[in-house]
Amino acid sequence: MRQLINVLKDIKLAIFDLDGVIYRGQSLVPNADKIIEELNHLSIKIVYNSNNSTITRQMYVDRLKKFNIVSKYTDFYTSASITSAKITKIKKNATIFVVGEVGLREELKSMGHNVITDPLNYKDVDFVIVGLDREFKYTNLAIAQNCILEGNAQFFATNADTTLPVARGLLPGAGVMVNALETCTNKKPIKIFGKPETFGIDLILKDFNLSAKEVCIFGDRLNTDILAGNRAGIKTVAVLTGVTSKEEIDNLLIDSNKSNKIDKNLIPDIVINSLDEIFR
Repeated sequence: MRQLINVLKDIKLAIFDLDGVIYRGQSLVPNADKIIEELNHLSIKIVYNSNNSTITRQMYVDRLKKFNIVSKYTDFYTSASITSAKITKIKKNATIFVVGEVGLREELKSMGHNVITDPLNYKDVDFVIVGLDREFKYTNLAIAQNCILEGNAQFFATNADTTLPVARGLLPGAGVMVNALETCTNKKPIKIFGKPETFGIDLILKDFNLSAKEVCIFGDRLNTDILAGNRAGIKTVAVLTGVTSKEEIDNLLIDSNKSNKIDKNLIPDIVINSLDEIFR
């Protein structure tokens, strides 16, 4: 059995981003399933932390099953599930208007919230929550705008990713929808719960009662996965199978040596071309 490289030898739990690390669109990243299996054999706990809020955690289980990766819904910490948990701490049984898809709506409903599609009175809406919506509609944007401006609903977002990696390049991400609502309300979200914020990682550390030095994150985005991991104090591994290139990281290192204005938390502890490189 192969062993982990020295810098990861004390790891007890590995957090994986999904889009760009485990798969791109409907295509498995080569050998990702075998790497997960090897880590399981080393008794390393695997969880997944994705900013994609469009599908439920059970839908993620079903998706990974198609890639021959066994998981359970509690292994997933999505921006939708994290947002739902945090919103519930603010107010239970809230009335919420969602700009987003089934993943976000169902996570909120599972926590007892009333997710409405056509409010009779904007003042009845407690929160507007925005996630990725691949059928983004002007009418929903207008409703969200009025819930905030006329009804004083609080504005939250699952994440602000500008792009979404797919098999053949990139598509617009949730940040496009968030920016649209910012523009027409002149208000920013009170909180954005997905990466690079550390809400998800903090929750994982708490749930598994682990210290930061025992955990690492594998991600393809410097400004979400790596930034969140470094902010949370865990090991960060940039995988070049998604949106970030080696050239981009090299340029960042050069710029960080020249200027103090570069956020050092964008720089990963390790850079690998593929997940295979975590083994010696």
